[in-house]
Amino acid sequence: MQDLKDRIKTLSEKFGEIKKNFKLDEKKKEFSALEAESMDSDLWSNPENARSVMSKLSAVQDEIYEVNGLEEDISTLVGLVKVGEMSKDFTKEVEALETRLDKLNKTSFLSGKYDTKNAILTIHAGQGGTEAMDWTSMLYRMYLRYCERNKWTTEVLDLSAGEEAGIKSVTLKVEGTYAYGYLKGEAGTHRLVRQSPFNADKLRQTSFALVEVLPELAELDLPDIKIKDEDLEWQFFRASTQGGQNVQKVSTAVRLKHKPTGVTVTAQTERFQVQNRKIAMDLLRVKLWALEQAKEAEEKKEIKGEFKPASWGNQIRSYVLHPYKMVKDLRTDVETSNTDAVLDGDLDEFIEAELLQS
Repeated sequence: MQDLKDRIKTLSEKFGEIKKNFKLDEKKKEFSALEAESMDSDLWSNPENARSVMSKLSAVQDEIYEVNGLEEDISTLVGLVKVGEMSKDFTKEVEALETRLDKLNKTSFLSGKYDTKNAILTIHAGQGGTEAMDWTSMLYRMYLRYCERNKWTTEVLDLSAGEEAGIKSVTLKVEGTYAYGYLKGEAGTHRLVRQSPFNADKLRQTSFALVEVLPELAELDLPDIKIKDEDLEWQFFRASTQGGQNVQKVSTAVRLKHKPTGVTVTAQTERFQVQNRKIAMDLLRVKLWALEQAKEAEEKKEIKGEFKPASWGNQIRSYVLHPYKMVKDLRTDVETSNTDAVLDGDLDEFIEAELLQS
């Protein structure tokens, strides 16, 4: 019984600290401003802006409700302890509150400008041919499973399959509150060491893949990013993905190059060219934003804390499947021998450690 009382006391103290970091008064002001904006009769004259406003309003409202709800539920338990009505029957309630408080604590660290946004996650195979492309497909599955665990939805925007096996590159849109905030720390080079399944001698093989993570940003989020029509070079081709007969027969796939910077994006998973054109423009816009961020980081050495571009030299995690089993994050030193769980999307320990360190 005393253990339960101590846990409730700890819950109350921890909640008090988290509430300070959460800045509830600022959240309430933000909610009021968004609510007023949502009631504007002209709001839906710009559907893209309207959807953004309503999404932010819902997210902020949920956060405020959760803080108030936790405060009320914890206060009730504290009151029961004071009047001596606490029993072991409340163990499950305490465990549930501990889980909710832990989640709120993680959210309090996600204060970046775009942390609440959806994420655009791209995985590129490194050198190594089929081995590297197979590693890319393994990472692709890992992140799909992680998103499923978080009840986020995913949509493939572009996928280039390997000639023999695996994936050359794949771009996903991940939809969910704080998807970018949680996933942004995954950007960098991921290294795999294993016995090769493509070699009869099963030789030890090292493969690399690069993960890029960007927030999904609409044109209204980036007023300073100007894209001129004359700076664009469009190419259209038949999709190489499994998109159905219609996609294969006509040139629905799009490759878009921004001539001044050389940035190139592709989109080929939608059935109609106009849809892929829109996806390509959205991808280009956020890529140009990332390029500007990288330039500022080079000049200032940091941006919004510590900015780490997803470059080949920036190795963040090593996955060893042979001669022993170990996944180790090189930034936080978090490691586990349960490689199967990690590759099945159990990334919480790694992502949370990076989040708390950043």
